[in-house]
Amino acid sequence: MAATMNAESPAPQAAVLRPQAAAGRDAFGRFAAYVEAEIGVRLPPSKRMMVAGRLRRRMAELGFATLDDYIRHLFRDGALDAERTEIFDAVTTNKTDFFREPTHFRHLSDSALPEAIARRRGTRQPVKLWSAAASTGAEAWTMAICAAEHARATGPFDWAILATDINTRVIRDARRAVYPDPMLAPVPPDLRERWVMRGREGQSGQSRIVPELRRHVRFAQLNLLDASYPLERDIDIVFLRNVLIYFSSEEQARIVGRVAGHLAPGGILYLGHSESMIGQGAALAQIAPATFRRVD
Repeated sequence: MAATMNAESPAPQAAVLRPQAAAGRDAFGRFAAYVEAEIGVRLPPSKRMMVAGRLRRRMAELGFATLDDYIRHLFRDGALDAERTEIFDAVTTNKTDFFREPTHFRHLSDSALPEAIARRRGTRQPVKLWSAAASTGAEAWTMAICAAEHARATGPFDWAILATDINTRVIRDARRAVYPDPMLAPVPPDLRERWVMRGREGQSGQSRIVPELRRHVRFAQLNLLDASYPLERDIDIVFLRNVLIYFSSEEQARIVGRVAGHLAPGGILYLGHSESMIGQGAALAQIAPATFRRVD
C-alpha cells in the first residue's frame, strides 16, 4: 500500500525506497531477535548478507527471491517450526581443527584421563567425555585418539564420548568421520597411521577415522541455551571451547553453570583460551590455562 501511495504523490526516488528499506531492516531485526532468543547467536545488521548467502539454497528451494520474502514466510505463514533446523544450521559458525589448542590435549592425556580412570576403577562404568560444541567432529575425534593412545600406553579401559552441536549438518558430517587430508595435517604422522584410514581410488585425498574409534563416539543435537540438558551428571571430562564467545555474558554464565552441573566431582572442564574468565565460579577451580576442576 505504501508503494501505491508514493506512486500517486510525486517524491524523490530515495523517498520511495526508504520505507521498503526500513521494512527490510525491521524484518531482519525480528529474525535476529528470534535466533538470539532460541540459540543465543547474535546477528547484527552487518550479518544480513552472510545470512542471505547461507540461506540462498533454501530460499531457492521454496521459491523466494529475497531474504525479506523468506522472513515474511517464516512469521506470516507460520513456517518457523518447519524451518528451525534450516535457520539454525545456516547461522551457526563451525570452525574446528584437529588438536586445536594442543595444551588441552596434553593435559587430557597426562592428567585428566588418569584421574578419571582412577575415579571409575571398580564402578564398571566407562570414563565419560563430552565434546559440547562438536562442529564437524575434529575435537571429538582428537579426544578419541588421546583416549585410545592412553589405553595403548597404560592398559585398556572403558571410555565413551558424547559429541553434541546445535547444527544438524555438521553432526551428520562428524558422524561420517571423513575428512580431506589437509584437515588432518595437525594429527602427528604416527597417530594418523594408527587411527586414520586413507581413501583409495575415488576417495583419494580423503581419509576416515578407523572403526575402532568410531565405536566409542556418539553424536547428537543439543542446544546449549536449553534450560536443562538430557545428560548424565557424572561426566568426567568436558570440552566446551570457542563457543561461549557467541553468547551474551549472562548466557555464558548460565551455560557454564549448567555444564558444570553435569561434571562429576573432580571432573575437568576445558574452555577456549579466550573464554577462560567465563569459568570463574560455578563450583569450578582453575588449575591450568582455560582448564577447570569441579570442586564441590
